Amino acid sequence: MPYLDRDDVRLYFEDSGGEGPPILLSHGFGASTDMWRGQVEAFSDRYRLIPWDMRGHGRTECPDDPARFSQDETVEDMRALLDHLGVEQAVIAGHSLGGFLSMAFHVRYPERVRALVLQGCGPGFRSGGPRAVWNEYVEGRARSLEEGGLAVLGGGPEVDVSVQGSARGLALAARGILSQVDARVIDSLPAIAVPVLIVIGDGDSNYLQGSHYMAGRIPGAVNVVVPDAGHGVNVDQPAAVNEALGQFLAGL
Repeated sequence: MPYLDRDDVRLYFEDSGGEGPPILLSHGFGASTDMWRGQVEAFSDRYRLIPWDMRGHGRTECPDDPARFSQDETVEDMRALLDHLGVEQAVIAGHSLGGFLSMAFHVRYPERVRALVLQGCGPGFRSGGPRAVWNEYVEGRARSLEEGGLAVLGGGPEVDVSVQGSARGLALAARGILSQVDARVIDSLPAIAVPVLIVIGDGDSNYLQGSHYMAGRIPGAVNVVVPDAGHGVNVDQPAAVNEALGQFLAGL
């Protein structure tokens, strides 16, 4: 299996190869590379699909050190993976947490981003009050994983089709990566100048408001609301998501 060794972290990734434009695929919290199977199968004949597992998730190996888990480290993992594969610029795509981190990647490395695909995600919080409420929720998730193990992970179909190594790793990822730390991403929305596709299921009540907010703030963003779909929209309705993604990619 392919890994990128970065200090004492082994990042698991997959690479469909080929000459097509590269697309880096980042999963959501509690999911893994496996959630993107339907897109890899649909597009690997035309594009180079690169799904990967974040720290604490899937097949990636990371020490049980809280200091190794952060949004900044994750953005650098994305950059290091592109460097490792010789990819100068890519479509940066992500689901939920992966969508938020795709925008964070654009904040730091806008020149490396050909376009953004943001699925089932929000832009974070501008003020400290809502951020504190979110972080309290995240701490609760971390504690429940430590106490109850993977059996309490829950989640939608994107989690059901994924594999995980340990509840401890997910708890560390929750506290270090899922927690909100600042307003960099939400403040960056009006300055995003690359093409953006926003995709969300019409039943994804936790992220519909944030998704529509992004669509109203990012210039020229394409906003697709998929009927009869929840948070794991690309697993719930793969044909509809692949149609929207195919049209978007063809227009780049």
